[in-house]
Amino acid sequence: MTKAKYLGLLNTPPIWEDKQFNIQQFEFPSLDLHSFHPRPIPGNIRLGHQMEYVFKQLVEHSSDYQVLVHNLPIREGERTLGEIDFILEDTTNDQLVHVELTYKFYLIDPAISEPIHRLIGPNRRDQFFAKMEKFKNKQFPLTHSPVGAKALSDKQIDHLQLVHQCCFKAQLFYPYNHDSVDIGPLNRACLAGYWLRLEAFNTAELAKAQYYMPLKSEWVIEPNDQVTWKAHADIMIDLHLSLLEERAPMIWVKKGTTDFEKLFVVWW
Repeated sequence: MTKAKYLGLLNTPPIWEDKQFNIQQFEFPSLDLHSFHPRPIPGNIRLGHQMEYVFKQLVEHSSDYQVLVHNLPIREGERTLGEIDFILEDTTNDQLVHVELTYKFYLIDPAISEPIHRLIGPNRRDQFFAKMEKFKNKQFPLTHSPVGAKALSDKQIDHLQLVHQCCFKAQLFYPYNHDSVDIGPLNRACLAGYWLRLEAFNTAELAKAQYYMPLKSEWVIEPNDQVTWKAHADIMIDLHLSLLEERAPMIWVKKGTTDFEKLFVVWW
């Protein structure tokens, strides 16, 4: 499971390539995974923080970067203004790189007119556009604020020497039977499955498959056969419980021996 999370992060495409929205994507260096032996990831932290452990170990495995800062809180008095995810030193050119890491799951909602506003979290509490704007307007400027510059100076890092990048990985899910929705300049290689409502899931066509509801910590990995599959009628019970709590679960679908899919069933 641990190594699958590392592969999951590496194999998930960035939500845009190169530079978009005036933000440069971080590009992973070439890694020799045969000699990579991952250390355990704490299981009692949310998935986003787990991905930070994954990212840190992968970057440390490369000779191209040195991790100077990881999860540095920026405080003003007793108030925490935010955190700096990573400061890396590129050993090939001595450049200091500030990297903000994000791993997201977004559903594409065609009812929203503007393409880059169509990406929303499975429970509609998260938006791609808002996260991208937060990079530019809060997280990057934080390093140049008086308290941010002081926190970095205490670690012998000059904030004026930083270049800002993000590592924004995402899995995107299109509406069931509707995979031609425009997502503008974003990376269609991120398309990972589809989403639907319970009434669409409860059909004769989908009743033929087998299902598994992964824990959120498993969302990043590829569906595989090392799980206990359930029949459609049995997974419906689990779905009802999640949807009653207004939690949209991810479901793995097994249609054949090696034919797997991912989907979200939403409550809204």
